[in-house]
Amino acid sequence: MIAVSRFAVRCHSNVCRYVARTLATQTDGEVRIASVLKDKFPQATSLRVVDISGGCGAMYEIHIESDEFKGKRTVQQHQLVNQALKDEIQAMHGLRIFTGVPGK
Repeated sequence: MIAVSRFAVRCHSNVCRYVARTLATQTDGEVRIASVLKDKFPQATSLRVVDISGGCGAMYEIHIESDEFKGKRTVQQHQLVNQALKDEIQAMHGLRIFTGVPGK
């Protein structure tokens, strides 16, 4: 089972705070990116995609754990995620990626 949680970042005059959102308020971009990653990494045990641009889709944060990353350096893991999202990345301003192997 994949655990999914949502947080949005709201910034006002250099002050940012995380605002919890329910699953019902997932942005279209979060849903699309999560779907692509679930397809590309079927062994993922944890996946979280968060639009950290306040909902406009300019910047995302991705946390993913998968056995498919076992034996790979962090840069290689990130390259796999970037390759999986190559079409989606073209429309983004930025992307933060956090990868890992379950249980580590």
